[in-house]
Amino acid sequence: MTGTTPTLAPLADTWEWQQHGLCQGMDASAFFPPTGERGSARMVRERRAKAICNACPVMATCLAHSLAVPEPFGVWGGMSESERAGLLRGRRRGVA
Repeated sequence: MTGTTPTLAPLADTWEWQQHGLCQGMDASAFFPPTGERGSARMVRERRAKAICNACPVMATCLAHSLAVPEPFGVWGGMSESERAGLLRGRRRGVA
């Protein structure tokens, strides 16, 4: 009996898009909340992160990745974790 072994895409191919992100090499704290961050500090950080995302050539791919995984924290593809969670809830209800 012969079996088929599934092949996996090389990780470099799967994650290659990240090398083209404007966030590459930036301090991660620009995109991920420090412990205890709230209110206006959070809004300012997210606004700055989203401005970087909005000019990024891989923004759509980044957002798609964050929704597929799903990424639980930070700004990905121009959306915060709460925005992505709302989008995913809407998709599950069939309201995209």
